Amino acid sequence: MTTFALDHDARRRLGYRLIDHINDYFDSLPDRRVQLPLDERSFEQLRERMPEVGEDAAKALDEMAREMIDKGFHVPAANYFGLMNPTPTYMAVLAEAFVAAINPQLASLNRSQLASKIEIETVRWIGERIWSEPTKFDGTFTSGGNEANFSALAMALSSHFPCAIEDGFAGCGDRPVLYASSESHHSLDKSVGLLGVGRKALRRIAVNQLMQLDPQALEERILQDLATGYKPFCVVGTAGTTNSGAVDDLNALADVCQRFGLWFHVDGAYGAAAVFSDKHRDLVSDIERADSVTIDPHKWMAMPFAAGVVLTRRANMLATTFGVSTPYMPKFAGANIVDNFKVSTQWSRRMNSLKLWLTLRVHGRQAYEEHIDNQLKLARQFAGWVKKSDRFELLNDPQLTIVNFRVKNVPASEVAAANQAVVDEVTSDGTRWISTTVAGGKPVIRVMVISYLTGEKQLEGLEQALMAAAPGKASGRI
Repeated sequence: MTTFALDHDARRRLGYRLIDHINDYFDSLPDRRVQLPLDERSFEQLRERMPEVGEDAAKALDEMAREMIDKGFHVPAANYFGLMNPTPTYMAVLAEAFVAAINPQLASLNRSQLASKIEIETVRWIGERIWSEPTKFDGTFTSGGNEANFSALAMALSSHFPCAIEDGFAGCGDRPVLYASSESHHSLDKSVGLLGVGRKALRRIAVNQLMQLDPQALEERILQDLATGYKPFCVVGTAGTTNSGAVDDLNALADVCQRFGLWFHVDGAYGAAAVFSDKHRDLVSDIERADSVTIDPHKWMAMPFAAGVVLTRRANMLATTFGVSTPYMPKFAGANIVDNFKVSTQWSRRMNSLKLWLTLRVHGRQAYEEHIDNQLKLARQFAGWVKKSDRFELLNDPQLTIVNFRVKNVPASEVAAANQAVVDEVTSDGTRWISTTVAGGKPVIRVMVISYLTGEKQLEGLEQALMAAAPGKASGRI
């Protein structure tokens, strides 16, 4: 009879084998190529048929690890200067393995107990860094920023249009609209579409020279919408845009929301991690004025996927928005903790909190203080190099750890192509990864310091690669 069960010795042998692969992989990350050289990359689909019978477990495990490492794209590498995907802490990796083994179900307290309490404690630790003064808040872990933003907008809708929870907007007879900057994340478009508000209801407001949502333009659009029969309900400020790392003027946006009675949500998926730094909390000053906040530990907090969090100081709104009842969910008499399925979009719930909880237990908040401080220094150091360069020019001083720059002395119509040519050359051998984007309507090269393994050595190598790829004769490191 076929069984999935393995005996004690087999489990131990395979477990140690996997740990050896992971340990060797972590050793390689400071110098590992991000991906294969261009001429070795393939995007062909795999064509193997499903196995009818199994093979030797050690052989399959070794082959899987070898193929994934040798042919994979390595976000955790120190030379990855890409999107907001970090090198995970090793304690988080161990926590993820343990969660997979014990497989706790966090939908209800009755079936999770300690796991639920650990998640609630982790949410409290994060929330206390946002609302430093005694504030009643609540929150939940999510699969990432997309779900967290969706949850926050759902709460904002429920707060302003309570009839919509049961009757939908057809029963309310209102035309809700909300506001975010032209640089804010595309998850907002997805969310308003899925919530039934419609993507056209999201008003994209122009940004200023610092890539921040313009408060005056926002107020003018709100007044225009009110005059034409629309019902504004929410403003989304961003703490760390994906393109440039810009942080909106949260205090000014909170003032606008207060004047018009609107829900203020801060998408801090990336930048809200700054609340863990006493030294740099001013980067997101006045974030405590938000009604809700998104933060993704799998971005600046060095957690593996998936880990998002949504928090709100309107503590009752989670249950108001997501609360349902069903007879088959186990009840726990006398519990003063709300079952998670009543405060979340999810039903079956993985324990995404343990990796952050364990990392904080082992390293403490001060490790994040040092991590954030070091990465800000590196980003500003790299921006200083760009300023001195005769081949590149800086778009703006970085607010966080993303640096936007472009090829210098190129006609405006050719900048995008020139930028892309540089990026293609820098990334062609697979050693490092950077990208292009558009920030404030301008084509730029985007470099982000995101790995805690990235240091001056990796930045010097990037600078040399950029100079070699720049149009004209390379002059070496500046």
